[in-house]
Amino acid sequence: MAQEGFDFRTGEFVVYPTHGVGQVMTTETQTIAGHELKVIVISFEKDRMTLRLPVTKARTSGLRRLSSEEEMQSALAKLQGRARVRRTMWSRRAQEYEAKINSGDPSAIAEVLRDLHRTTGIAEQSYSERQIYQAAMDRLVRELAAVERIDEDQATKKLELLLQAA
Repeated sequence: MAQEGFDFRTGEFVVYPTHGVGQVMTTETQTIAGHELKVIVISFEKDRMTLRLPVTKARTSGLRRLSSEEEMQSALAKLQGRARVRRTMWSRRAQEYEAKINSGDPSAIAEVLRDLHRTTGIAEQSYSERQIYQAAMDRLVRELAAVERIDEDQATKKLELLLQAA
């Protein structure tokens, strides 16, 4: 499937910004309203979801290959930095965190994890903070597991160790 410089192979893991890591199942041609449309079929097993993305929209939608090991290491290094908690209203920060998670960029997602990570003894997180933290953790765990070819439990442990060491 080489259209517009995109060449995803069946079985390849890819990242779709708003859904995270999925696997290319196939490409197929569908007829919609009398028009032939070539689509990439991507399965998101964890969410039990299948996405059919027009090949012509792959680039503008942000579909990308998995991060390289170097890109992932750079993202993981952000977990070691100091948390930057701004004094803006939570609703504004929550929107910014959601935008970072939905960008699909592992470095931006790592920043969310770092900023929301709490060690014991610090004030309890609100429900929405925990939800955003967990969404960021899930997204980074899935890509780390796929990049390093490890299971999600091992990836979770690795991230938790990095966060605790910071």
